Amino acid sequence: MSDSPSGSSPVLGTRVVGIGASAGGLEALERFFNHLPATTDWAYVVVQHTRSGHKTLLGDLLQRVTEIPIEEACNGAVILPNRIYFMPIGGTLKIARGCLHFQAAKRLKNTQAPIDIFLSSLAADQAHRAVGVVLSGMGHDGTEGLKAIHHAGGLCLAQQPDTAAFDSMPQSAIDASCVHRVALPEDMPAYIARWALEHTAQTHTPESISSTEGLQAIVDLLHQKLQHDFSLYKPSTLLRRIERRMHVHQLSAMGDYLQCLQQNPRELDLLFSEMLIGVTCFFRDEPVWLDLSAHVLPHLVIKPPKEAIRAWVLGCSTGEEAYSLAMLMQESLDPADPNTAPVQIYATDLNPAAIAVARKGWYSAQALAHVSEARQKGFFTRHEGGFSIHPTLRAMVIFAQHDVIIDPPFTKLDLLLCRNVLIYFNATLQKRLIRLFHFSLRAGGTLVLGSAETVGRTQHLFNTLISKSRIYGRVCLTPKPESVVFPVHRRADARPLNSELPVTPSIAHPSQNLQTMADHVLLQTFSPAAVLVNADGDILYISGKTGQYLEPAAGKANWNIHVMLRPELRAQIALGLRQALQDQKSVVLNDLSFEKEGLRPLQVTVYPLQEPSALVGMVMVIFKDLPDPSSLSSGSTGVPATANPDIQSTWDEMQPLRQEVLPSQAQMHALNKSLKQNIEELQAANEELTTAKEEGQSMNEELQTINSELQTRLDDLALAQSDMQNLLNSTDIATLFLDNDLNVRRYTEQAVAIFHLRDADVGRPLSDLANTLYYPLLLDDVKETLRTLAPCTKSIVASDGRWFSVRIMPYRTLANMVNGAVLTFVDISTAKALEFRLREAN
Repeated sequence: MSDSPSGSSPVLGTRVVGIGASAGGLEALERFFNHLPATTDWAYVVVQHTRSGHKTLLGDLLQRVTEIPIEEACNGAVILPNRIYFMPIGGTLKIARGCLHFQAAKRLKNTQAPIDIFLSSLAADQAHRAVGVVLSGMGHDGTEGLKAIHHAGGLCLAQQPDTAAFDSMPQSAIDASCVHRVALPEDMPAYIARWALEHTAQTHTPESISSTEGLQAIVDLLHQKLQHDFSLYKPSTLLRRIERRMHVHQLSAMGDYLQCLQQNPRELDLLFSEMLIGVTCFFRDEPVWLDLSAHVLPHLVIKPPKEAIRAWVLGCSTGEEAYSLAMLMQESLDPADPNTAPVQIYATDLNPAAIAVARKGWYSAQALAHVSEARQKGFFTRHEGGFSIHPTLRAMVIFAQHDVIIDPPFTKLDLLLCRNVLIYFNATLQKRLIRLFHFSLRAGGTLVLGSAETVGRTQHLFNTLISKSRIYGRVCLTPKPESVVFPVHRRADARPLNSELPVTPSIAHPSQNLQTMADHVLLQTFSPAAVLVNADGDILYISGKTGQYLEPAAGKANWNIHVMLRPELRAQIALGLRQALQDQKSVVLNDLSFEKEGLRPLQVTVYPLQEPSALVGMVMVIFKDLPDPSSLSSGSTGVPATANPDIQSTWDEMQPLRQEVLPSQAQMHALNKSLKQNIEELQAANEELTTAKEEGQSMNEELQTINSELQTRLDDLALAQSDMQNLLNSTDIATLFLDNDLNVRRYTEQAVAIFHLRDADVGRPLSDLANTLYYPLLLDDVKETLRTLAPCTKSIVASDGRWFSVRIMPYRTLANMVNGAVLTFVDISTAKALEFRLREAN
């Protein structure tokens, strides 16, 4: 259980909708904004995956579908209502206190998740007023951000996956169970408006849903069904979480929701999960960790080597805080010092799902955004598209489901972290837990609380070490017994302990006591070492010192004689056990030798028990060291003395086979070592391929976004070209475009009749083209125009008798650069005919 933004005070002002989109997101964004009203009280911030060096056209493209002003999100810009902001290229965008803050990426390759970063900052800034939307895109960006908004009490929307060009991003958010509504982009604006209206109405009329009786009934139902007591939580916290579930079911009355809980056990589990606020991350509130590393941990690691360093992380959620502490611990310890004290960190939480995630120790790349590259390389390994905790770090932490209200605490602690947990409890429970923490800590132990928590009125129990980071030192003061309330109440489903039967004291005679004590001394001093086993070899009782013959096997505890016997004794004793149980006769194994030098030969007696009746079917295995090997009967080879000749023959055949197997075992060991080395190399290659795959996916995603913008721009250019072509054709003026080398670049339909042009003539020199004009100086006039940049106009007659006004002008680009010439041919035959008639008339 970690802190939630809902516990902070959001900055009131313009409400903001954060929209994350990537590959294929342009179409979804157009559909979203096309259904927005022309005037709105909201601001919308669009975050896409972009790469430095490519100018985004997003603002121009979206402006075509909405009348709301669109502008680039400048650093420090105050968010205004009725505005659409889009993130600049090559960086990350955040929101704080109603202002946008853009940070340019230091490298061209930006591996961060810009959508997660913005949505997380939006949750922290606006809390329950935040709205997050995830549209089409590849990867998992946006999921962590929606989780933050979900825990803050805001609204989370995702595009319907089958309508998205790339469904990875919305599907990832849906799978994380942090989305309130899956909808089409065009339906989202109306849903957001309805949600805001209902949310405002609920805010202004809390009495309609905050019935004390209804709240108490829900708390009692949770306690009855799930054995978790929320009666000591703050009512305001409980009401906020219940209101969210009521809103999901579109219920307005507490009684209706109580009925829903009674009829739907699954909803009860969902409400329980909703109560357990679990927003956390690695090294959250970094100054606190810096103070721990600099002022607290150096004093812990100087403990005697035999005394373990014990820490308890209470409310660990999915484990990030516990692993953060483990990293600092390992960095503080000296790996070269053989006397370094061992470290044991206990991490507990009430949420079993969160504990399961913590135990797995796998986190996404977005979750490691606040972890330095050095720590990522030292404490994590790439695995399945994310990062796994290194086994050495994982071994330092023990995770367990634990309810601090009713479960006994861990004790003899050097460090206790309880950050942002107490803020959800009422004053009575807070005071009780602070006293319990004082009891759990050793003398000189350290308590770390959250930024909004203090030790309250128990300052006499703790000294303030670092006030800003809420770090306290335990005062060596013994509290009154009645002042510490120990949580020793059992859960309803816990198994009751078997009641102990009263023992009636008996009066024994002194002689009987003397005899009992003498028998005890004889058994302990002069009796041989022995073990009592059942037919399967499980050890039931041990008498005397058996450490020379038995040793515990590595791994999980196994009290079986076949496992615990020394390797050189297993085969012979197993054979003796089998024969003794089969014949129900005692079997003696003589002259059993040890591989280790200096140990005397051993005699083992396997004795099947036939009385008393409680021991029938069991076997006593008795170990006896032989003082003088020469005194043993000749011919003993470790084979049972009562063995028949067939067994002796089989035993003799087994000896050469054992000698042949030994070299094979060595070869198998070498082969196994070689295979392990190959596996490590393959794992390293797999990690490199995974990294390359992620980089390729990121590049492909950015290319998809750029391609969508370029395709839209190409469509615009094609439309503009069609407009220009139609304009030129509608003027009925023959036009010829030439480049700087006087080659044909473009022409209109009217020019075909003059120059007999075809499509294949594009790119041919003007001098190669035949025309119907009596204009031998055409080429010279074009060159002169390009040289002087002065237009040239002449009236020229054609071979068919038509007259044209030929105008030659330089071709200027938008940058005012001369890039060829433009020739226009205007038919002036009618004007010339009129001119000739006037001349004849005069």
